[in-house]
Amino acid sequence: MSAIADQYADTTGRAVLETVRSYGVSAVFGIPGTHNLELYRPLADLGMRAVTNRHEQGSGYGADGWAQQTGLPGVVITTSGPGLQNAMSAIGTAFCESRPLLVISPGVALGAEFRVVGTLHETKDATAMVGAIAEWSRRVTSATEAVDAVHDAFALFRTGRPRPVHIEIPLDVLEAPADVPTAARDARPSPAPVRGDARAMREAAALLTDAARPVIVAGGGATRAGRAVTALAERLGAPVVTTLNGKATVDEHHPLSLGSNLRLEAARRVAEDADVLLVLGSKLGEAELWTPRLDARGAVIRVDISAAQVHKNLDAAVGIVGDCRAVAEDLLAALPDAAERPRDLAAERAAIAAETASILPETVALAETIAAALPHDAIVAGDSSQIVYLALANVLRQSCPHSLLYTPTYATLGYGLPAAIGARVAQPAEGGRPVVAVVGDGALMFCVNELATAVEQRLDLTVVCVDNGGYAEIKQNEVDRGIRPVGVDLVQPDWVALANAFGATGRRAETADEIGSALADAITAGGVQLVHIPQGARPQHPSTESSTPRGNS
Repeated sequence: MSAIADQYADTTGRAVLETVRSYGVSAVFGIPGTHNLELYRPLADLGMRAVTNRHEQGSGYGADGWAQQTGLPGVVITTSGPGLQNAMSAIGTAFCESRPLLVISPGVALGAEFRVVGTLHETKDATAMVGAIAEWSRRVTSATEAVDAVHDAFALFRTGRPRPVHIEIPLDVLEAPADVPTAARDARPSPAPVRGDARAMREAAALLTDAARPVIVAGGGATRAGRAVTALAERLGAPVVTTLNGKATVDEHHPLSLGSNLRLEAARRVAEDADVLLVLGSKLGEAELWTPRLDARGAVIRVDISAAQVHKNLDAAVGIVGDCRAVAEDLLAALPDAAERPRDLAAERAAIAAETASILPETVALAETIAAALPHDAIVAGDSSQIVYLALANVLRQSCPHSLLYTPTYATLGYGLPAAIGARVAQPAEGGRPVVAVVGDGALMFCVNELATAVEQRLDLTVVCVDNGGYAEIKQNEVDRGIRPVGVDLVQPDWVALANAFGATGRRAETADEIGSALADAITAGGVQLVHIPQGARPQHPSTESSTPRGNS
């Protein structure tokens, strides 16, 4: 070992990464920079994969996609100043969508705070900046504090509402020897899951036992409780409708599943007509409902890991603070061991399908074509594009949660491709589930640089670019308000040539008949593939009714 390497053999940076690694995290996302090199030094030695995105926003979204597949928090390493600021949109997304994200960055040396003397990447107050949108942001002053901050982050991810956290390590602390015992860097035992209050559990079980028309709404907080929620639904004969973040908590092919369609009036009506409504792990926010509130007419039982959530947006007759899986298992055990109560949902399912088809018929038909070409176990990453939130999210039926990567609340552009990269990195080196990103042309331009990341990482990844000429919905919004379209008709690159220039393979589906085969061929071929679907290549839906679309772009 050289004298320089020996000098940095056991720094705070290494202690922090050893602690992160002890919790099972095997990949980090970020961009090496002048000030964060001691966070990169130990990665290879620790067996951690470094994914170098082409922008730190992509690092945050890539870490999110990785986290959703592994059940572990995504980890992002940024440099100071602009590197950290570039990740802010991803931090905001993780907060709004309740996703576990750990961001680690260097900061100005101890004693240099607020001096404003023109140092490299000088930032007024990085910790306060991130703290304004993260669950917490902490500037540490020693290696011991840095390691403790990592443990505190994982305690939140394991026992609380998962949200992003940030640790700022002063540069002189980061590079200094770490006086932290090896044992202190080991993962701390995971505490037992929080179970519901006994009295509240009895009240909830009594309501469910007597219910004639129970319904379950599952949100993002219920996705790790799928088996228990399915068994509970079968025991009660209760339809299950989910938010987009809760999609496939119950297999969407199950006869009691009404899909991730809580945004549709036909699905909301089922929930609102329940005599007992069981809400698991959802704040029932407007962005997931597409209406100000859910007007439940029966008794409401709400289960959430956060006490602040159990009456948010909809008052509960019974509020249970606890882990959704533990509570669902305990409710099931408390119910009478009676015969299951099957329920025919054909009429409700038909109403949901009809409403879906009426929104944007051609877009829905295209989504059906894409869905039919996907492998049954595909992970699909989407953006805030019409093809996703108005169509594919409704028609794509998936069997397990976290198979649709999307951000319904923050509704950002530029998420889909880097999230797909993270999801693919999380798969085994050989085999694994196929990953497909489906994005609009406007959304893809936010992150097209990440094609280079996918190629560099030697991933099998297919990107479907649905071209509607720019920001089509915003253009319609302008027209509806009497505004002559401005800023929404965008210049398009030659998408096939652009993909090829990055080292990927570009394809174009010139006609509607070519879409399915082009997508299937791309997935089969492997490597990084881009399938461009131009405006003219649209299958026609038999329905011609249309209503005003709802969403962002």
